[in-house]
Amino acid sequence: MPLFSFEGASPQVHPDAWIAPTATLIGDVTVEKDASVWYGAVIRADFGPIVIREGANVQDNSVIHCGGTVTEIGKNVTVGHQCLVHDCTIGEQALIGNGSTVLDKSVIGARSLVAAGSTVTPGTEVPAEVIAMGSPAKKFVPLTDSARIWVEHNAAIYQDLARRHREGSKPV
Repeated sequence: MPLFSFEGASPQVHPDAWIAPTATLIGDVTVEKDASVWYGAVIRADFGPIVIREGANVQDNSVIHCGGTVTEIGKNVTVGHQCLVHDCTIGEQALIGNGSTVLDKSVIGARSLVAAGSTVTPGTEVPAEVIAMGSPAKKFVPLTDSARIWVEHNAAIYQDLARRHREGSKPV
């Protein structure tokens, strides 16, 4: 897995985290226990620290960057495929849907879902336990039963899948 120091700061990865061999971590990145960073993801902490909390997953081809403060991906968060997460805070167990963008100084509340393809504009505060949708994401509705299932179970699914990849994926 490509890990790069930048100006004296190096990625710190818990031994029980899983980083795909094609993911790239640069600078002041912390990846906690049981977190996973998937194929093609780039996490670049050259302007400030990025923390991927315990059990979180950053899926394929997503990009996380920090613009000067701490970017935090909360415990058991899912950042879906091809997301852009920039200089913001994602609350515990939130789910950022595939292809979404979350921008500077935004705060995503705990157990919320940002719908696939949505754009959370700078400084937006998404309350806890809602679905945020649109581009820009201005519509907030209570979690539906099906959305709640994704929010509550996706992190555990990816923790198991990361263990399977650690044990079962090999170059051919």
